[in-house]
Amino acid sequence: MHSHLVKSALVVGAALAVLAACGTEGGDRTSEARGTEAAVPAPEKKRVDGLPGMPPVLDPEDVYAADRPNKLSPVVKDFPSRVYVPNTESDTVSVIDPKTYEIIETIPVGRQPQHVVPSWDLKTLWVNNNRGHTLTPIDPRTGKAGKDVEVHDPYNLYFTPNGRYAVVMASLDRELVFRDPHTMEVRKTVPVSCYGVNHADFSLDGRYFIVSCEFSGELLKVDTEKMEVVGQQRLPFDGAMPQDVKISPDGRKFYIADMMAHGMWVLDGDRFTEPTLMPTGKGCHGLYVSRDSREMYVSNRGEGTVSVFDFTRGKLTGKWRLPDGGSPDMGGVSADGKVLWLSGRYDAEVYAIDTRTGRQLARVPVGSGPHGLAVYPQPGRYSLGHTGIFR
Repeated sequence: MHSHLVKSALVVGAALAVLAACGTEGGDRTSEARGTEAAVPAPEKKRVDGLPGMPPVLDPEDVYAADRPNKLSPVVKDFPSRVYVPNTESDTVSVIDPKTYEIIETIPVGRQPQHVVPSWDLKTLWVNNNRGHTLTPIDPRTGKAGKDVEVHDPYNLYFTPNGRYAVVMASLDRELVFRDPHTMEVRKTVPVSCYGVNHADFSLDGRYFIVSCEFSGELLKVDTEKMEVVGQQRLPFDGAMPQDVKISPDGRKFYIADMMAHGMWVLDGDRFTEPTLMPTGKGCHGLYVSRDSREMYVSNRGEGTVSVFDFTRGKLTGKWRLPDGGSPDMGGVSADGKVLWLSGRYDAEVYAIDTRTGRQLARVPVGSGPHGLAVYPQPGRYSLGHTGIFR
């Protein structure tokens, strides 16, 4: 019995020695010895086969991963922080210092400026002079305007994710016009059968984008590389008037604001099936994602409110009311994520709202008909256009 115990001890000791030797040669395996859970490798993130030439997707589960607070590109890190407000009826751009809430400059531009749009390379702000048929470039480093560029019917402006083309939303011309992103020379004109193309956003892989048609209540799906409309549908609401478009952080859904349906349409972009409506408030208009990708701020222009939507929970979690009402329209989030800036379309003013509390911080008088204001600079590697969609 005694010899049997000795032999067992020798066997166990030898086994331990072998294990120790394995640990020495193959690295620290203590985590494996603690249990099978630690030995399971972390799941690999899916690889995104992006549009050729597009910067790689940083996180397949968060298209906004590059937009974290104050994560400014080296291109813009020295630009002064400003809010650029196009006044459609005054034919000017009001420039606001966000620290003082004061207008520091008023820039004359062309007829009916609609949106101020950051270029793909982040170096230029383009003012869309819709009825003046020009784009006015502004140097965000100096705040000075350059020579106008002739572009017909530039209601809104986007850029393909690879930076190869600018895409002009020619609303009244009923065209999507693909242009050189620097010279704005026409590369391809795509006629559309819907009315009022105005807003858009791109898929996670950049290979297609969804466009809203304001005046006919329709949506388009466009192949980015082929520059062709590959899908079209009418929204299931009589009198629908779709506006802003934003993709969910995980890339699985698109949200389309509708100012007549008073809510957001939730769309499966890949399948392009019939969307469902989520009521938010009267005159649902603009959509802006928080810096942590958890929430989206929804401006309800017809009732002077902003709804807060939680992406993970898929539901509205709050509503902020502007004191004394207002007409919150288009805008953007500050670089640090603490302030939501929105134009007051019918009240010749701009609102600054605390994103933590929903409290109005300031109400700044500007020109007549303020519309697609741009907060600049913002975090991100490149711009997809509009008032600042960054990735």
